[in-house]
Amino acid sequence: MEQTKTAKQYGTRAAALLQRIRELSLITDEPGIINRVYGTPAFVQAGSLVLSWMEEAGLEAHIDPVGNIRGRWDCGNPAAKTLLIGSHYDTVVDAGAFDGPLGILLGLDLLELVTGLQQQLPFHIELLAFCDEEGVRFHTTYLGSKAVAGLFETELLDKRDEQGIALRQAIQAIGGDPGGLAQASVAGKELLGYIEAHIEQGPVLYERAIPVAVVTGIAGQKRILLSFTGEAGHAGTVPMPMRRDALCCAAACILAIEDFARQQAGLVATVGKLDIPHAASNVIPGKVDCTLDLRSTDEEELAAAWQSLQKVLNDICRQRAVLFSYNMVQSSAPVSCDPRLIRLLSRAIGDAGHQVVSLSSGAGHDVVPLSAICPVAMLFVRCYKGISHHPLEDVEEDDIAATIQVMEGFLKQMVFNYDQ
Repeated sequence: MEQTKTAKQYGTRAAALLQRIRELSLITDEPGIINRVYGTPAFVQAGSLVLSWMEEAGLEAHIDPVGNIRGRWDCGNPAAKTLLIGSHYDTVVDAGAFDGPLGILLGLDLLELVTGLQQQLPFHIELLAFCDEEGVRFHTTYLGSKAVAGLFETELLDKRDEQGIALRQAIQAIGGDPGGLAQASVAGKELLGYIEAHIEQGPVLYERAIPVAVVTGIAGQKRILLSFTGEAGHAGTVPMPMRRDALCCAAACILAIEDFARQQAGLVATVGKLDIPHAASNVIPGKVDCTLDLRSTDEEELAAAWQSLQKVLNDICRQRAVLFSYNMVQSSAPVSCDPRLIRLLSRAIGDAGHQVVSLSSGAGHDVVPLSAICPVAMLFVRCYKGISHHPLEDVEEDDIAATIQVMEGFLKQMVFNYDQ
């Protein structure tokens, strides 16, 4: 592998990568915005396009039983281990173009370089385009990467979306196999590690004018459905002191959650969705459901925060004569990136002439389930004002070129330091 590339050559590759990102962004279920959640026609179309790009790059490519797009480059040695590279191709609703696809296409660019080499690498490489990292439709975050890690919970197959369609039906509709998901898993002993490049989704790199950073770990999170049950009544006839208003109680609890999180240095808390069944302008709300998203890089702090918040919420509800209940939808522990891979990635950043910056991620990534079976690493890429999950999401071509150089340098470090 040649040791240097000119800025122009990296720029040419960056421009081609940007073109592919723009092409993917045009595939959507809702004209005018990017909307590509798991199992929809746009999701299937995007997967087919990514599959064709992998095949054009000379990879052995296929779609696995859950909908992950997978392309493999074989080094020719059956005993060699495999380096995984990837990210996701599903989106949130009204998404940006870069969250997920950037990591997939950076991996594809690297593999296009590898397939053009005259010399063999000492390990295999598999590119993974994960099918459902966002978990928008079925609240099944990390669906694709859990299947690869052998951590898929079969009870999830019975989960239903807002239209009443079960996950198993959605898998079948895209040509997948709900009964064959075990075939998607890989054995950890066969893996060299997993690396994912991803937009930062935060403002640090943008404010400091630095193109990339090495990620040290991923915050743990708890996603909880909170339910408040009071008593519905006529808006004009029930005196204020006699009301059991579920919405007012929920509002007080939401503000208490915000106040609590502001007093905890390493904690973030978000109530992002509110549901008022049978809502009407002249009816006192009798029931309210809302989501709570708690995150921290400290597992003990995360657990203690939820215990404390339960007491806070119970006290408020008791004072207002409103019943409080909750359902833990998802819970994941903080994940630390592998120290060895961090060193190699940091070396690649330094060799490319950039300051080595270390950051932790408050957002979840497919790194989380894969960390259970192999060493993991992440590279953050500067994005416009740190904006993510929004149409303004953007990455400059120069930053993509810098990232390509770092990813290429990381691959060289993996070769130089390979120990089968």
